[in-house]
Amino acid sequence: MAETVTLTIEADDGTEDELTVPTSLLAMLREEDDETPPEIVGDIAMFGLAQRVHGAIHHGQGDAPEELVDAEAQVMELFEERFGATFGELTGHSH
Repeated sequence: MAETVTLTIEADDGTEDELTVPTSLLAMLREEDDETPPEIVGDIAMFGLAQRVHGAIHHGQGDAPEELVDAEAQVMELFEERFGATFGELTGHSH
């Protein structure tokens, strides 16, 4: 079996989940030599969340609830803070 690392995701309310992933996968995804496993998985999580909310707002059926529109705006701000570029700039997909 491949070597793995287990990461713990914890919320402000104390709930948590664990995620075990192969270290070889993290090595493949590492963009900088000093990037840690939690940073790599955090980046992937932020990309995934931004992609999901973008799809729901811009590619879903009907009008999205205002609450979701507001959540998308906030996620995109947090995305840009984390990566120093917009979702559209990094994915080549914008509206």
